[in-house]
Amino acid sequence: MDYLSIIDKYYPEANRLRDILITHSTMVMKRAVKICDAHPELNINKDFVIEAAMLHDIGICKCDAPGIECFGTEPYILHGRMGAEMLRREGFPEHARVCERHTGAGITCDDIIAQGLPLPHQDFLPETIEEQVICYADKFYSKTHPEREKSYEQAVKSLSKFGEAGLERFARWKELFE
Repeated sequence: MDYLSIIDKYYPEANRLRDILITHSTMVMKRAVKICDAHPELNINKDFVIEAAMLHDIGICKCDAPGIECFGTEPYILHGRMGAEMLRREGFPEHARVCERHTGAGITCDDIIAQGLPLPHQDFLPETIEEQVICYADKFYSKTHPEREKSYEQAVKSLSKFGEAGLERFARWKELFE
């Protein structure tokens, strides 16, 4: 798969949003690859991780987040779902799963209902080891400062709004991947 051709299709112009997407995704991908390399015993599909990490936020262009140059119409919480729809149309259902399951440390149906999130009432939890690695790596980089790596404590603080279960998943991933 040529992930750059997919990015080019949805982000054809050189602009700040494309730069943010590529910088953020590259940082996430590099951290995820380090995890793959450090843990051969987990049998992580590194090629898939590279592709999916580079595409996990493809849906941001459909969302309204002016602070990161996103001028779409959907609430930002839907960027994973938007990206999943885009990648399914492109014929990449496994990559699409990464998109829709990377928000927070995954979001449960109970969290969606309790927080009144505009998402379908179902679980969006990373299940495969590759989904988990990318979701974990993603928490260390924001799109407002894509080149800056967050500390574990900063990542936890960012995740706290998604509920206790997500924090517990994130802590388990730290033990597994670090």
